[in-house]
Amino acid sequence: MTERFLSRYGFPTSRHLQTIALAVGLAVMGLANPAIAQERLLRTLTVTGQGMERIPTTMTQVQLGVEVQGKTAQEVQQEVARRSAAVVELLRSRNVEQLQTTNIQLNPVYSYENNVQRLTGYSATNTVKFRVSTDQAGTLLDDTVQAGATRIDYVSFTASESAIAQAQKQALREATQDAQQQGDAVLSALNLTRKDIVNIQINGATPPPPMPLLERAAFAEQKVSTPIVGGEQEVQASVTLQISY
Repeated sequence: MTERFLSRYGFPTSRHLQTIALAVGLAVMGLANPAIAQERLLRTLTVTGQGMERIPTTMTQVQLGVEVQGKTAQEVQQEVARRSAAVVELLRSRNVEQLQTTNIQLNPVYSYENNVQRLTGYSATNTVKFRVSTDQAGTLLDDTVQAGATRIDYVSFTASESAIAQAQKQALREATQDAQQQGDAVLSALNLTRKDIVNIQINGATPPPPMPLLERAAFAEQKVSTPIVGGEQEVQASVTLQISY
């Protein structure tokens, strides 16, 4: 009667108290036993692996332009527009990629004599950038000079997007394998056994920056094709693994 009354109104019965006591006793035994406590702790090893792939650069990025000086602003601007239009028309006919205007300037030119500033003329510049296959770059640069280009601001080399993407995946595989091998070597030296990968972190597999060739070089009159030789890019990746043992 008492047990039923206590159970009906939410009071712990002797049976409930026995169950609670048994659970507490088991917990205390587990904490008191080092072997059981050790099994309850998750032991992990953290290692970081590196991967790198070298890929050939097959594309050339170019920034070039037309620069003209003259007596009047109108004269200079018209001449720059005429030459720039010819250069752009040539580039479009060669199906270059990512063609765009990067800078247009018109500035006065002064001379200084006896601390006196005198306007002597104007200087105008129009620059464009584009990307072309490296094996076509030398001949194309020579042709732009014939079309009216007078300066080159920047040349760099890069691999194609598909080649970079494939290299990134391979570098990640290499980094993952490197991390696993490091972990196995450490655990083997300590006579421990690898269990599970409990955490994975990709630290980086970003596309490499273009490789610069030269900057702000003026074109001279050319009689032979300009040699353009690409190189290699490094695609790097890093992977961190947390391994239980």
